[in-house]
Amino acid sequence: MTTVASHLSPAALAPSRGPLASKLGAAAYVVWALLHFQAAWGVYQLGRHLAPSMVQARLFQAAWNLACFSVAAIGVAVALNWRNNRWGYWINLGVIGVADVGFIIFVLLPGYLRPWPGLLGPLVWLVGLALTTIGLAQGRRR
Repeated sequence: MTTVASHLSPAALAPSRGPLASKLGAAAYVVWALLHFQAAWGVYQLGRHLAPSMVQARLFQAAWNLACFSVAAIGVAVALNWRNNRWGYWINLGVIGVADVGFIIFVLLPGYLRPWPGLLGPLVWLVGLALTTIGLAQGRRR
């Protein structure tokens, strides 16, 4: 009987050898995702209190998108960033960047949300980005 593990390369089964900075960056991305699950729930609750309409549907879609960004960020952080993988670095930069830049432009800059706690998500993203960048640089030197 074959198992999934028998089809994986020895490198895929080896313990993670990435730098500590990559692991801390991955943890920051998980925190970012948890914050955005909470945001998704809040947007969903906002939409629930509206009459069925296009506005309600768009709020539900926004909640769905936030939840999907969060799932993607956690998956990439755990599977790739933790191991200091270059693809993981670029994927989470893109996924989280798309989510947070839109939030900054359309919610924070116009003043629809106070800077605090509004900047918490973008700050956690930047911490994760800085740490995974350091991890990649450290990994190249080895």
